[in-house]
Amino acid sequence: MTLMHIPDAGELRAKRETLRVTQAELARMAGISQSMIARIEAGSVDPRASTLARIVAVLNRCERPLVRAADVMHTPVHAVAPDDPVASVIGMMERHNISQLPVVEGGIPVGCISESAMVQALEDGTVIPGQKGLVREFMEPGFPTVPPESDIRTVAHLLHDHHAVLVVAGGKVAGVITKHDLISLISQD
Repeated sequence: MTLMHIPDAGELRAKRETLRVTQAELARMAGISQSMIARIEAGSVDPRASTLARIVAVLNRCERPLVRAADVMHTPVHAVAPDDPVASVIGMMERHNISQLPVVEGGIPVGCISESAMVQALEDGTVIPGQKGLVREFMEPGFPTVPPESDIRTVAHLLHDHHAVLVVAGGKVAGVITKHDLISLISQD
């Protein structure tokens, strides 16, 4: 049987301070009061094992580097406008080897256009081969958006149902994250 080390009050305080986590932040993340953290660190209370385990778990999570959307996103974001001709979109997709693009108007995402939407329009007969069309005629709902500080786990969850996630800062598209971007994180040292 392996025995685990039970940190004392000084070790908990030192770890929290090293991680630059305030007592209030630690309390919020561990689901206990800030005054309880203060009393534990002062050694005036002997916490239950479950409380101590929650505190240690939070400190361990804080120790791992948080990967944020801004760390993974790539720029520039190749995007098109609703009034762009579809022919130019197809050329952009071929040049950049991508199958979908966000549709952006004034820096704000308003939808997306994909190869599959264009193929579907051909199949449905809503577009005739050789017909010149505009992006707005093929536009689909847009990609989900996240702020730059979003945890990468949030982005991974959104990518289950979407081809890409846009990173939006100050109301404008700042970057894009695809499944390929996340997969590449696995191979990094």
